Amino acid sequence: MFTESRAQDMVAVVLGAIAALSPLFVDTNNRAMWTLVVLGVCIALTGLGQLMKMVSATADYAMAALGVLLFISPWVMNFDAYSGASWTAWIVGVLTVVVAVAALPAVSARMHTATHH
Repeated sequence: MFTESRAQDMVAVVLGAIAALSPLFVDTNNRAMWTLVVLGVCIALTGLGQLMKMVSATADYAMAALGVLLFISPWVMNFDAYSGASWTAWIVGVLTVVVAVAALPAVSARMHTATHH
């Protein structure tokens, strides 16, 4: 899926930026705005840390956890009535988990050592 260039880390940075900046474009309440901004910044910083090789490969687990938190945040923080903010959280949350799982060392090793028939 991804190469050794760590493209998934750049995708995580973009996803985090989308979440963090989304309150500028979608209707939110105070809880939705801060949830999207804080989790978005955390996702982007995790991706940046991995791009710059400042954090270990276990940060992919943290990124997956942040994606799950973002996905469930509309229900937990009670902003599911704001459809724009909710859909942003759900889509970015799922994509963040997918990117993080693809970058996990075990998954990455399997993708790069698979035999071709």
